[in-house]
Amino acid sequence: MMLSGLAPAKINLFLHVGPVAADGYHPLASLVAFADVGDRVTVIRADALSLTVTGPFGGALAGEGDNLILRGLRALGEAAGVGVPSVAVTLDKQLPIAAGLGGGSADAGTAIRLTARLLDLDLDEAALEAVAAVVGADGPMCLRARTAWATGRGDVLRDEPRLPSLHAVLLNPSLPSPTGAVYRAYDDAPGGGADCPDAPGGWSPDAVIDWLSAQRNDLEAPALRVTPGIGEALTAMSAAPGCRLTRMSGSGATVFGLFDDAAAAKAAATALQRPGWWVRPCILH
Repeated sequence: MMLSGLAPAKINLFLHVGPVAADGYHPLASLVAFADVGDRVTVIRADALSLTVTGPFGGALAGEGDNLILRGLRALGEAAGVGVPSVAVTLDKQLPIAAGLGGGSADAGTAIRLTARLLDLDLDEAALEAVAAVVGADGPMCLRARTAWATGRGDVLRDEPRLPSLHAVLLNPSLPSPTGAVYRAYDDAPGGGADCPDAPGGWSPDAVIDWLSAQRNDLEAPALRVTPGIGEALTAMSAAPGCRLTRMSGSGATVFGLFDDAAAAKAAATALQRPGWWVRPCILH
């Protein structure tokens, strides 16, 4: 039997970040949504654990000795008491690398969930989330892959089923924005704070977009210092016809724009095409 699933792009609709704490982590608050675009993970029973990476961005992972998928699956086997899972994993890498889209964590989370199903492992949802945490603070939220408020290190999650479907365009200017470098730049000049705003007064798309416009991404300024080219992407998205809100996602370099409907998003995605840029219309939910 073979199982396959989408590892969706994670979008921080807002990201409020506080100064680094004594434990070395930054407290944060975010409303996280997931797109209907992402990588694809396939698992099948095999004689030993293996990983094959394909897709347009697969080459960037070719020399990676310990992919997050493999780390997560070894932790899954240990938690289930079965040793290293004997599965062959194929990752079709459709998302850019170091893009602020949670791609590695989403890949690992999807692989963990699919492998647990494939091998019929006796682990509940809480146990799977604990396994996913070994790949980083984004692990549990990406395993869940549903809209949630995230606080703490990003590991305290509260589902938010009221978020409406939001029509969006994702744009990555083919510039890596390494998370560690962005946080170091933030530490050089901390700005913002891990405040979690009250929920919007209404949950229509218009109300949510208006509410989001009053929020921020505290990593945007440091990311721009590390990777100035993100500014061109933000400017282009802001100028796209029909764009209601522009923001960087996570630690960048991907930016997103929100639009009134699918037609407006598709038209903007077409207008934003440039050589070397990765642009995708999508729905966030």
